Amino acid sequence: MQHLKEKPFCLSDEDISWVAETLDSLTEEEKIGQLFCLVSYTSDEDYLGSLARKYKAGGLMCRPMPAAETVDTVRILQENSRIPMLIAANLERGGTGIAAEGTTIGSVMQVAATDEEEMAYKLGSVCGQEGAAVGCNWAFAPIIDIDYNFRNPITNTRTFGSDPERVRRMGVQYIKGVQENNVAASIKHFPGDGMDERDQHLVTSINSLTCEQWDATYGEVYKSCIEAGAMTVMIGHIMQPAYSRRLNPALKDEELLPASLSYELTTTLLKERLGFNGLVVTDASTMAGMTIPMSRAQAVPQAIAAGCDMFLFTRNLEEDYMYMKKGIEDGIITRERLDDALVRILGLKASLRLHRKQAAGELVPSLEAAKEVLGAPLHKVWAAECADKAVTLVKEEAGVLPVTPNRYRRILYYDIEAAEGVAYSVRTGVADMFRKLLAGEGFEVTQYLPPQGREGMLAKQEDITGQYDLIIYLANMSTKSNQTAVRIEWAQPMGANVPVYINTVPTIFISVENPYHLLDVPRVKTFINAYNSNDHVLKAIIDKLMGRSAFTGTSPVDPFCGMWDTRL
Repeated sequence: MQHLKEKPFCLSDEDISWVAETLDSLTEEEKIGQLFCLVSYTSDEDYLGSLARKYKAGGLMCRPMPAAETVDTVRILQENSRIPMLIAANLERGGTGIAAEGTTIGSVMQVAATDEEEMAYKLGSVCGQEGAAVGCNWAFAPIIDIDYNFRNPITNTRTFGSDPERVRRMGVQYIKGVQENNVAASIKHFPGDGMDERDQHLVTSINSLTCEQWDATYGEVYKSCIEAGAMTVMIGHIMQPAYSRRLNPALKDEELLPASLSYELTTTLLKERLGFNGLVVTDASTMAGMTIPMSRAQAVPQAIAAGCDMFLFTRNLEEDYMYMKKGIEDGIITRERLDDALVRILGLKASLRLHRKQAAGELVPSLEAAKEVLGAPLHKVWAAECADKAVTLVKEEAGVLPVTPNRYRRILYYDIEAAEGVAYSVRTGVADMFRKLLAGEGFEVTQYLPPQGREGMLAKQEDITGQYDLIIYLANMSTKSNQTAVRIEWAQPMGANVPVYINTVPTIFISVENPYHLLDVPRVKTFINAYNSNDHVLKAIIDKLMGRSAFTGTSPVDPFCGMWDTRL
């Protein structure tokens, strides 16, 4: 166990002794349970108690809940666990990833648009402080995917952009910020999302770079984040065919596997070649990207055999536990591999001092103390700063800005807003919030309604050009699980809300989420990306439209989508 003295565990002899003694004390059921990181959407005591007592889970991911429920969840789990549990959350944007009362600093791409490494550190710091305040000790972040493919429906604003160097710098700073608060970072989604236009939630996706290209991009990002001390890596259900074939030339096409099931990618490339010494966890095992390549009975133990140390979520709790147990009995998971995984799990817990906190009765947070940290005044200042520095003026028609009631009293307002999803969803109601902000500044705002009728019976052009001084579009369309594109679906009849008045009425298009809408509105002459829709961002957009604040954001991606007409 001498490797536990090295980065990222950095354990003392005393801590290593706890790992060794705990490993020796584990029953077979406890060993199986420690391999699983489950999930909860509720603080139901009977349900949570069973996860800890019956299944003896090694960890659990909390979905966002009110702080009181989160704290109660942690209490129930830790009080019912002989071995302290890892409590994880998707702390990608701020403390709101686990507690509703937390601070949203901004989307990952919004942070990147400030082009300030310190902002990535602040994001990590807030995630760490607010997560730890409610009992979280494991952040499923930072995302260090590279958004090379603008058609990818799940990376998008969840990434630091398409420049590997910016992704590298900001990923390192997030790790520093979050781990200073005794919350483990998890760099994801190895071997790297953002190349394919498909979503690993729905299909096994592909990182199609050559080995040399991967080394110079994703490889450099992962090397830097590993060197920075990232304690865990989350493995994606993503293939990297070039490296799989180089590391195992005998592989046939049909034998290529996503990293979560691939020994070549997880053990040989990540652990051996890149030298990662920490804990490896699968991405959600319920995703189609993992369930498609092989039967569930094979996939559950194969993930551990391939080199993953923890298995995230289950499709059916009892069945997946049975599959894991049978995989150990049948030798798919060797005893050596099982012990290695358990040592890393226990090593992470020791590195986070969970065993010491348990002994001191400090594993369960105080709700009163948590409320002092969640949404702290300084965190809100940082969120406002991030919003102000990130909003990006991509294109500007000469003379259109600033927008004031004296110049453009009558505004025709088009809203394009997606429905709320299950995960990574838009914040609903943003279009109406922004309309009210415009009205509050003294503008006469008319909501656009698609006309009735078809060819020959539509409204006259002069009904628009003669009645309005300015047209504003507000698009609120975001990445979310289980969709195949983030594209505008125009209204009937015949794309009624397409921007067709751009040559007669000044038109401004604002996207508060997806930065690639110029693909569908290439001729709009004034285009703004905001990358997020929290209150600070909406206020920043208003301030910049009206000339009270300068546009300083830098595009972390190509908002022109590689097209020539989008630059017109």
